[in-house]
Amino acid sequence: MINAKDHYTAWAGLLMELDEVREHLDGLINKMNEAGTIEESVFAVDLGHVYAHLNRIWHSRSQVTEITEEQWSAFSQFPKDLKPVG
Repeated sequence: MINAKDHYTAWAGLLMELDEVREHLDGLINKMNEAGTIEESVFAVDLGHVYAHLNRIWHSRSQVTEITEEQWSAFSQFPKDLKPVG
């Protein structure tokens, strides 16, 4: 796993991705609170976007360079090496 001391730029990128997740979730929550409803298809797209960010975060947790175009799609997929808890 990267860290801020040894790989500051990569660490900052990881934190930026997490911040994107927070912003998207905040927006989704606000949208749902204001409307009192949400279409399932819109909900699926919004959550899919959040999952893609989380998946890229997980897959790039040890990568010290930026994600390449070739890696983008693969890194956006659900992890096979992460087990849900709870």
